[in-house]
Amino acid sequence: MSVTVAASAGFCFGVKRAVGLAYREAALAGAEGRNVYTMGPIIHNEAVVGDLREKGVRIIDDQFRCEEDGSVPPAGSTIIVRSHGITRAMHRQLEESSWRIVDATCPFVGKIHRIVSEKSRAGHPIIIIGSPDHPEVQGIRGWVSGPCAVVGSEADLPSIPFSKDYEICVVSQTTFNYEKFQELVEKIENLGYHVVVTNTICNATQERQSEALQLAKQSDVMIVIGGKSSSNTQKLYEICRRECPHTYYIQSAADLASVSIPSDRCVSITAGASTPNTIIQEVSLKCQKN
Repeated sequence: MSVTVAASAGFCFGVKRAVGLAYREAALAGAEGRNVYTMGPIIHNEAVVGDLREKGVRIIDDQFRCEEDGSVPPAGSTIIVRSHGITRAMHRQLEESSWRIVDATCPFVGKIHRIVSEKSRAGHPIIIIGSPDHPEVQGIRGWVSGPCAVVGSEADLPSIPFSKDYEICVVSQTTFNYEKFQELVEKIENLGYHVVVTNTICNATQERQSEALQLAKQSDVMIVIGGKSSSNTQKLYEICRRECPHTYYIQSAADLASVSIPSDRCVSITAGASTPNTIIQEVSLKCQKN
């Protein structure tokens, strides 16, 4: 069996930074007796979130209440903003609180916040191309001060509420499918809207999707590793599945038990931006032993 692991698989810069900050704060809190919380899971990976939980890191929701018991973090607690970012209103609430804030918002996401904030203040309606329920998109929307619409698919196009007399600013969720982004922008333009487009899909996402596509074209079997709630992993799976019918979406090496891979097959492995290298290595080793 031939096994190839995508060079781009695993943690992107923003996720690696956020996870590193979370582990650092967990260690500091343990030494100083301080509570640590993340606003939502630090990343979409159950293994990492579970490990941090064992180290005392708890999760709070958008109302700043602990998911475990509904309690409010006590004064002096550390609150970590995850890489997806949060709304302007949430930022203001944190700044006015008695908590210690560690902002792990991905710099590429922060750039989108600045773009939509400036453009909307200048009077431009905003279209965000992305998944409307994704926390990154919800955060971006919270930095828009004027009209805003989220387009996740062609089905959303008829409901765009803007006049065609306005110049519209278009941005994207950083982990969105690049080809789908281009297709949706073209369809928006074809509807007669005058748009100024900023491709805000991060380079790491584009590289990962491009490499996954090429591997899927030349492989008998594709293994895509990532959390089930990971948007960027889901998009990798969709890209690979179109080219390689035998594409499997797993979370860990244990999931390979339900995957039958003949020993004479060419297998390629890719992984979402929230997948630790340890899990990728475990999957690779298990495939080689089959």
